[in-house]
Amino acid sequence: MALKSLVLTIAILAVVSSISHASDPSPLQDFCVAVNDSMAAVFVNGKICKDPKVVNADDFFKSGLNIPGNTSNQVGSAVTAVNVGNLPGLNTLGISLVRIDYAPYGLNPPHTHPRATEVLVVLEGTLYVGFVLSNPGPNMKNKLFTKILKPGDVFVFPIGLIHFQFNIGKTTAVAFAGLSSQNPGVITIANAVFGSDPSINADVLAKAFQVDKKVIDYLQSQFWWDNN
Repeated sequence: MALKSLVLTIAILAVVSSISHASDPSPLQDFCVAVNDSMAAVFVNGKICKDPKVVNADDFFKSGLNIPGNTSNQVGSAVTAVNVGNLPGLNTLGISLVRIDYAPYGLNPPHTHPRATEVLVVLEGTLYVGFVLSNPGPNMKNKLFTKILKPGDVFVFPIGLIHFQFNIGKTTAVAFAGLSSQNPGVITIANAVFGSDPSINADVLAKAFQVDKKVIDYLQSQFWWDNN
């Protein structure tokens, strides 16, 4: 009986341990300010640490999120990101932030963040938002969760799932979102599938989407805008 209890305890600890490391690892010090030094041999979370003796307040500071992004593009939206790439003090802290601006009827196209859950709050305007669950069982469709958000409303997009935001109002909209990674990454579905370099074989996509190859040729010939 004691052996069975020990085995069960070890199994539970293994599961809990694997879950606890599913996102950015916790920092092992108060901070680890990133520096760009390709010659360095030791890296922590993708960046090496700046010498604490020369760290200053500017390493933890970034301005500019009061400035609207340029939404004069094909999708009518602009994402302004604050992550470890432009705010070094975020290194190892496991968080980042984006401002999203939407023109009237602007869209933040379906996309995923491979390394982060996103929590979004609307400041201005009215957004139709949603995410799609991963592949279900046989003869089932991927379930869609949607909501219409107004100023002050909050919505969560679970890690790795396809999601979107669409401004359904006649005025501009603004939202801010926090992400559970210092470098969450983004995969915009249409851009990745139809705008990759080099292109995915059109026969592959024609069969995957069950359309004529001419449709794929047309889609691959378009310019796919990156709003990030």
